[in-house]
Amino acid sequence: MDVYDLIIPQLMRTLANVDRWLGLAAAHGEADKLLTAKLAPDQYHLTKQVQVLSDNAKMMSGRLTGKQWPSHPDTETTYEQLRERIASVRSYLETFTREDFTGAAERQIKLPWMKEGQYMDALDYMNQFALPNFYFHVVTAYSILRHMGLPMGKFEYLGQIAIKA
Repeated sequence: MDVYDLIIPQLMRTLANVDRWLGLAAAHGEADKLLTAKLAPDQYHLTKQVQVLSDNAKMMSGRLTGKQWPSHPDTETTYEQLRERIASVRSYLETFTREDFTGAAERQIKLPWMKEGQYMDALDYMNQFALPNFYFHVVTAYSILRHMGLPMGKFEYLGQIAIKA
């Protein structure tokens, strides 16, 4: 299994799940309240969680391949706009091929908050920072929606899973 297989299908699938949650949230009785809901005073609200998780998906893929990712100015204020952002990130991820990830494991990843001369090996970046950070924001968005009363369970979080007979 290569780096492409480890991240692109999973990012695509998880972003599709988040998109479905946003569709459920938009149909909820108090939909507007959900966009600004948060679990704790020092955490991001739902809108920012979706912005950050979508940024994580595109930036992780871009950093691992050296491809430039699309810019999103974080101005979304509606479910429709958040869903458009997710669609944009999914379209970007669809441009990747396995060949784009050739040599990805050997890359050195420098993040904006790192000091001069600091970096992470690509696989450490992916496994210790990028994927956990992506899923942190995904599960926080899910938890906000659950906390605010959306009838979602584990299988809404997991989405389609590959069960074989």
